[in-house]
Amino acid sequence: MSAFAVGALGTAGATIAQAATGGQASTAPFAAQAVAAQAVAAPAAPRAMWVWDTSTPAATVDLAVSRGIGQLYAAVPPHVDSSPELASLIDLSRRARAAGLRVDALGGDPGWVDNPTRVVDSWLRPALATGLFTGVHADIEPYTGTAWQTKQATVVKKYLATLDTLRTSAGSAPLEADIPFWFDGVAANGSTLDREVLRRTAGVTVMAYRNLAAGPDGSVALSAAEVQAGTQLGRPVRVGQETTFLGDGPADTKQTFFGQTGTQFEAQLSAIAGAFGESPGFAGIAIHDASGYAALAP
Repeated sequence: MSAFAVGALGTAGATIAQAATGGQASTAPFAAQAVAAQAVAAPAAPRAMWVWDTSTPAATVDLAVSRGIGQLYAAVPPHVDSSPELASLIDLSRRARAAGLRVDALGGDPGWVDNPTRVVDSWLRPALATGLFTGVHADIEPYTGTAWQTKQATVVKKYLATLDTLRTSAGSAPLEADIPFWFDGVAANGSTLDREVLRRTAGVTVMAYRNLAAGPDGSVALSAAEVQAGTQLGRPVRVGQETTFLGDGPADTKQTFFGQTGTQFEAQLSAIAGAFGESPGFAGIAIHDASGYAALAP
């Protein structure tokens, strides 16, 4: 993949070994409080949804409206102004706006950290110049690059600098980012990487990809540190959930609702929302992605 290509990096990030096997979350008091709060009734926050395939605007918007989706992360290619995908993005944005949905420009690649200025010139500015998008959604996932294993501190520094560049260049358009649940265990600037990302963005979606909400390896426990950080820093945090096929191994299947029913999926989403319902940092659920979600059986 080109360093500036747009692809399904949310799935790739969820399937790396650290995300798949590092599932024993902290037993911090906040996590226990969140689980205990499951019985609390709270209004459901509007959901978000990744849309990597933007070729079916009508079906995508119909799905979003029928499932309570309020925000779309729509994949945008580099130089979108000259891309054959522009027509479908225009259609998607118009339909979404007419339905009251927010649409953000989605893109990312681990190579972005090596040349953020080029990213701004080739991706960010052309995307925002279309006038189709309310905000920017970065799915960079620097840990999927080879340098993460040997030069992690350097990559972390470059990643944060890239977010700084994107935020400044985006102007009034809010910048959000995807992060894995284990960023709370990565040191950065005397703090942790999840908090440093939150400080540089208008909010994050934490990829807490598990097909169970409860338990020490469930989505609630895995995302508790990020929701707590969002509460403390005044930033909204969405909890991401996976619906696409990742593989047949145990580490793959536990990360996705692929093969389960929509009813089973909704039960776990309700448990997550109930667990965090009273937390100021919890902004709802994000679903990866539109194609997988639409394919779930009832």
